[in-house]
Amino acid sequence: MRDVTKSLEGVGSSVLRLEDDRYLRGRGRFIADIRLPGMLDVAFVRSPLAHARIRSVGKPPAHESAIFVMADLKGVQGIKADSGLPGFRSSVQPVLAWEKVRHVGEPLAACVAASRAEAEDIAEMVSLDLDELPAVSEMTRARDPGAPLVHEDWPENVFLETSVDTNFDAAVRDAAVVVKRTFRTARQSMAPMEGRGVVAYWDNSAEQLVVCTSTQMPHIVRNGLAECLGIDQGMIRVVAPDVGGGFGYKGILLSEEVCLAYLAMTLRLPMRWIEDRREHLTGNANCREHHYEITGYAAADGRLLAIDCDAIVDSGAYSAYPFSACLEAAQVASILPGPYQFPGYRCRTWSIASNKPPILPFRGVARTGVCFALEVLLDSIARELNLPPETIRRQNLVRPEQMPFVNITKKIFDSGDYVECLDRAVASIDLPAIRARQAAGEADGRKIGVGFAIFCEQGAHGTSVYSGWGIPMVPGFEQATARLTPDGGLELRVGVQSHGQSLETTLAQIANEVLGVAPRRVKVVHGDTALTPYSTGTWGSRCAVMAGGAVAAACDVLAGRIRKIAGHLLQADPDSVVLADGMARAAAGEISIRDIGTIWYRRPQDLPADVDPAGLEVTQGYKTQRDTGTFSYACHAAVVAVDPELGSVEILDYKIVEDGGVLINPMVVDGQIYGGAAQGIGTALYEEMRYDESGQPMAATFADYHLPGACEIPAFAVEHMEFPSPISRFGQKGIGEGGAIGPPAAIANAVNDALAFLGVEVDTLPITPGRLLAKFAQAREKSEQAA
Repeated sequence: MRDVTKSLEGVGSSVLRLEDDRYLRGRGRFIADIRLPGMLDVAFVRSPLAHARIRSVGKPPAHESAIFVMADLKGVQGIKADSGLPGFRSSVQPVLAWEKVRHVGEPLAACVAASRAEAEDIAEMVSLDLDELPAVSEMTRARDPGAPLVHEDWPENVFLETSVDTNFDAAVRDAAVVVKRTFRTARQSMAPMEGRGVVAYWDNSAEQLVVCTSTQMPHIVRNGLAECLGIDQGMIRVVAPDVGGGFGYKGILLSEEVCLAYLAMTLRLPMRWIEDRREHLTGNANCREHHYEITGYAAADGRLLAIDCDAIVDSGAYSAYPFSACLEAAQVASILPGPYQFPGYRCRTWSIASNKPPILPFRGVARTGVCFALEVLLDSIARELNLPPETIRRQNLVRPEQMPFVNITKKIFDSGDYVECLDRAVASIDLPAIRARQAAGEADGRKIGVGFAIFCEQGAHGTSVYSGWGIPMVPGFEQATARLTPDGGLELRVGVQSHGQSLETTLAQIANEVLGVAPRRVKVVHGDTALTPYSTGTWGSRCAVMAGGAVAAACDVLAGRIRKIAGHLLQADPDSVVLADGMARAAAGEISIRDIGTIWYRRPQDLPADVDPAGLEVTQGYKTQRDTGTFSYACHAAVVAVDPELGSVEILDYKIVEDGGVLINPMVVDGQIYGGAAQGIGTALYEEMRYDESGQPMAATFADYHLPGACEIPAFAVEHMEFPSPISRFGQKGIGEGGAIGPPAAIANAVNDALAFLGVEVDTLPITPGRLLAKFAQAREKSEQAA
């Protein structure tokens, strides 16, 4: 008999976060909190130029032994992250640049001293003789004839070119409307509260290199370190302590990690590097930057017939480990159609090499850009056909009766009702009232607009998806270990890493759902390759589905063993035993799980003769029933006020209707959506990492790189739809990135709705006052010419 008692702390309950107690009391332990005897600090000499030949790196004689260049890192290989996709061009990212520098901020030398200040003083004394070369700073010109080459052995500045063509020519023949637009998203710098950091030391007793690093993927970092250092993985232990946010930035192998690992292993002294914000902004954390030329073909009634798109992504100078330089552009072609159904599709993408830092995965990888391009295009088509924007979406969205639905790029949608999601968002934002307000006008002269954006988020995709990419990381079975302690507590060991996802709470809730052990008695161990089963880590909205499924699978097996012992002690059929509230219950009586733990470990003479000798510790692997991913989705609805005099945009109202399947912890899901949506507002209105023609970054502090604060974030209203996924253990779907995907498109559509009377549209992110004022000037010029 399976457990039927519904726990108040299990799946579906808004359990308060267990990890918050130590964070709120200042007891978290982050990289910068680690202190070791004899520890030395490292500062890096970084390139001031975007593209140059290295003539020399001069070490001052008084500090020569404290300065390390690539030639000093004996046997160390550069970072290589190739893709197996046809035509992919390989690059090697040197741990310390030699021969050439390819972006501002690329490390040239490592300086070691007793403090960071002293190390920086030494770095200031290092002389650089660089022969500056023309830089590739504009992705749309990187393929021009005669353009400088980032990698001289390549014929052009392209990591990968892809092409998809499905029934395009036949589908467009009967189009009544053809609408073409050009869109651009800015390069951004993801900004977790804690930057990157590394502490590395040699453990003499274990004869092991220990690398403590602020990472989302400890096991993947160990893979990369072993490859670069040329040593066995058994000689490396990677530990991720508390991690202060990641957003994808901490999902890659850094050259700084390799360098510090080598220095610690060679010098036999602890080494520490803590990234400062200037390093973070100018040399390391780059993401996004897309350019779209996209055309929509539609019938007179609004039915989409085809989409045609040329997309360029500026991938920077190197292919980042492990996701590779094709991470964004190659995904564009497969995810651009989103939740819509239409018969014809053509898409070409280019992953461009430039003299900028490598592009990294940022929350909502590629989806934010394609959602912006497609959703704003749909509004343009609707205006051309004189249709309401919600009507054209309703006309083309996949229907619930079509689930599971295979779209034009062979994505398999697992469940949901996208039309209902849209309808709920339209009702929630009170569209008739907004239209009435627009008709009445605003006393202050501002223009009101409303915009919608609907999208899907593929998460927890597995082997069948990533094996085709041929990158250094392919997810397989996710594993978890569950161990009942002698006093009835539970230890869970997982290879994923929590950096804000509340995994110490949600995984404990899943264990409670299966075993009945209170979450407060569950200890989740993560972030240590020596203590946890192998995992590709935390990325792609996979933890709740994959790690949650693995925890449930391990607890299932453990529950069977507990029932076996309890049945013997209660003289009951083990299958009749129910585990709940810390007890094992049967018709004849009950016994605490604590007592069962005590009997296994300390009173084995009381065990049944045929007890499973494997004991009360289980490691189990898990995959979803189909590993092509779960599909969460949402509709975002925004109301804005645009000031024609100032070019400012104020968000007046913001509604989100989403479907994350069965929610493990609704409160945690709300937090993920709020945080993601705040980042999406940054993408829409504020964040831009600009570069000049020579490849120099134009923002080195938060005075120049603008992040939204509390005053810029509206009070979001979130409504949940819970259509269970048929492929995951509890019906849960990955939802960690969705909040960040919708805001740019919804806000852009709202601004365009407000400006519709002028006949102009925004097409570039972020939507800054300067860009809006330029649109107003464009409209005035058109009006004057017409007159």
